[in-house]
Amino acid sequence: MNRDTAPKCIICDQDSIFIAECFKKWCRRKNIRIRYGAVGEHGSIAVIERFIRSLETECTRKIVVPYRREPMRREIALYCAWFNEHRPSQALGGQTPNEMCSGVAPANAKRRYEPRKEWPLRSPCADPHTKVKGKRGARVQLVVGFLEGRKHMPIVELKRAA
Repeated sequence: MNRDTAPKCIICDQDSIFIAECFKKWCRRKNIRIRYGAVGEHGSIAVIERFIRSLETECTRKIVVPYRREPMRREIALYCAWFNEHRPSQALGGQTPNEMCSGVAPANAKRRYEPRKEWPLRSPCADPHTKVKGKRGARVQLVVGFLEGRKHMPIVELKRAA
């Protein structure tokens, strides 16, 4: 989604801010439909609740939270970029949200290096089952980087060692 375009709908809980008339008017002006989760029903807005829980545990509890608005927005934007691009999601079968939305083949479904020489090719490996790239017994190197130096946002890659 382009950041300059409004969403078609907003799914939110029935907290006082979301049922306030000023919020409803703002949504009408932007031509955004409001959808409310079921009152008191766990999981009615599960996707956003899970994202917020991840944001809290993986980001805001691991940094010194900036007091000024712009630095805080930058931290949240970096976390969102990392979450969408580099963090595999169990709920999405190991894909990242960007892989899921774009329709490209997820990294976890591409051919893989197999470091074990005697490993049977037809052996059930971790899901999803993928073919081996090259020969078995490949030397691999685990490369760990961090998004803009933030240690709580790792970028993990497995590369063939030279």
